[in-house]
Amino acid sequence: MPRAHVAGWGKYIPQRVLTNDDLSRMVDTSDAWIVARTGIRERRIAGEEETTATMAVQAARQALEVARIGPEKVDLIIVATATPDYFFPSTACLVQKALGANRAAAFDLAAGCTGFVYALGVAAAMVESGAVQTVLVIGAETLSRITDWADRNTCVLFGDGAGAVVLRAGPDGGGILATVLGADGSGGDLLILPGGGSRHPASHRTVAERMHFIRMQGRDVFRFAVRVVPTVTRQALERSGLSLDDVALFIPHQANGRIIESVVRDVKLPPGKVYSNLERYGNTSAASIPIALCEAVEKERLKPGDVVVCVGFGAGLTWGATVLRWTYPQPAPVPVWRRFLRRLRYALAALRSWLRRLWWRVFFVGRG
Repeated sequence: MPRAHVAGWGKYIPQRVLTNDDLSRMVDTSDAWIVARTGIRERRIAGEEETTATMAVQAARQALEVARIGPEKVDLIIVATATPDYFFPSTACLVQKALGANRAAAFDLAAGCTGFVYALGVAAAMVESGAVQTVLVIGAETLSRITDWADRNTCVLFGDGAGAVVLRAGPDGGGILATVLGADGSGGDLLILPGGGSRHPASHRTVAERMHFIRMQGRDVFRFAVRVVPTVTRQALERSGLSLDDVALFIPHQANGRIIESVVRDVKLPPGKVYSNLERYGNTSAASIPIALCEAVEKERLKPGDVVVCVGFGAGLTWGATVLRWTYPQPAPVPVWRRFLRRLRYALAALRSWLRRLWWRVFFVGRG
């Protein structure tokens, strides 16, 4: 049976930094208060022209470059996000267009902060079935657009960014070994964006009642997370035939420093086996795990043969864990000529997309 191997990785972090001191001038808070309760010192905020799709495209291009494949080789694109550019078309389709991945099917996946782990599970299953050979899995968020900057309990938590991996079919013995997913809809109201859907469509009332911003019952989410993350971690390792002693690196969803500390104590992992960048980026939801994974590789925290566990939890309520064996070495530096060809390829993809829109309008819309 083929396995889904991580062949490429990439991330995109917005340039704008919002520090805790900046927030203290916006709401009644302080750097000490935020660090003590969350572990976060700063987060990144998307620029006015940046969206979930534009950040996803940047991360995807990096991942494809590391994998040394062109977008025409991609069979499927999955974007895990809670902040799509539109309800429809999907953000994945926007990414497909921008990359010029004309052979790829594309869809979004909504599982809150667990979205990237869910997407890995779906992609791996499709690779193992033989339905696809190459999948681009992206976690991307612009949470700053749905954050209530007047609510000090939530605005200190969230940031923006994107991360991506390329999964390719490869031999058994490596790649994604097991994924365990779960959900409990009875806790859906603990972490929710009430307005904008069919239950509460946008109106003067929903705007006045601030229903288009994240609402969270923090203590209940904390209790849920510290209970479910150790359990699903052990379940995924058991399914893969491994134990906690085999784990080289543990990458949890970067939600809250106290949650991460509690989980690590529970599973009895040494701190050196845990990767966290929470203090620099905050909670980037579905983007947090792929961004952390990409950084871990860049810092040479992973080598071929290492076992990695990625664990997420979030709105739904949802949770999931993926166990994978790392099989790819550090990529060689990209030569200048390859970088030039890459820019040319994406410029041609934009031109091709424009020509296709023109063709549709002339031959279909115009004749209607």
